[in-house]
Amino acid sequence: MKFGVMFANTGPFVEPDAAVELAQAAEASGCESIWTVEHVVVPAGYASQYPYAKDGRMPGGREDFDIPDPLIWLSYVAAATDKIRLGTGVMIMPQRNPLVTAKAVATLDRLSKGRMILGIGSGWLEEEFDALGVSFDDRGDRTDEYLEAMKQAWASDAASYSGKFVNFSNVYSRPQPASGHVPIIVGGHSRRAARRAGELGDGFFPGRGNFEELAALFDHARHCAEESGRDPDALEFTAGGPTSPDYVEQLAEIGVTRMIVPPMDPSQFTKFGDEVISQFSSF
Repeated sequence: MKFGVMFANTGPFVEPDAAVELAQAAEASGCESIWTVEHVVVPAGYASQYPYAKDGRMPGGREDFDIPDPLIWLSYVAAATDKIRLGTGVMIMPQRNPLVTAKAVATLDRLSKGRMILGIGSGWLEEEFDALGVSFDDRGDRTDEYLEAMKQAWASDAASYSGKFVNFSNVYSRPQPASGHVPIIVGGHSRRAARRAGELGDGFFPGRGNFEELAALFDHARHCAEESGRDPDALEFTAGGPTSPDYVEQLAEIGVTRMIVPPMDPSQFTKFGDEVISQFSSF
């Protein structure tokens, strides 16, 4: 079992010294990855329901909290670390131009020597889409096309793509990722998200669900991968939750290979590495 640190670009870690201290402490403890969240803007008084909390509100109860740009924050800590992988968890894909994003992600991947993981989602905050002038209703279809277009830009010599939302022909997007591809981890909690992971992604990270629900979503992702002519066993599954032995073992039994934990005080990471990461490395 690998461990990653979630919500890394929030709270005290929006500040430069604290961000570096967190990333370095996580790396030294044996954490495999560090993950950022994204909202370009949070509209005051939003009515959309945050799907991962019972009260429908984002964590913390505030609307005016700092959320640094995920790629810039990751670039900053990449320069101060050597091994820890750099994940977006998640980037709101349909709000971003796919070629501009492909360029930025590939650049960070090259400069960090292949450490980038692109976690993506289709978004839930309709008022944010409105503020950005992006259609909310077709965000799922838009996400699928953007991922396809980005993969073309990364892997092709001269890339072309023709779709409903994206069209380009015979373009060079340089630099390309260190290995020619950046792993795509699809976030979400729906069967459509599971299908997207199977058809277009390299892994799946459901934001919620009990063991039965997670297992069903993982099975659906594998099925969709197989139906698309892809290797279902190549999909990587990520989940969050308590790091108790029973819970970790149950996650491992349904195929989870990465657990995401909230950020902690950097001084606690040595203990976390000794008592948790080393204990579960065999799962």
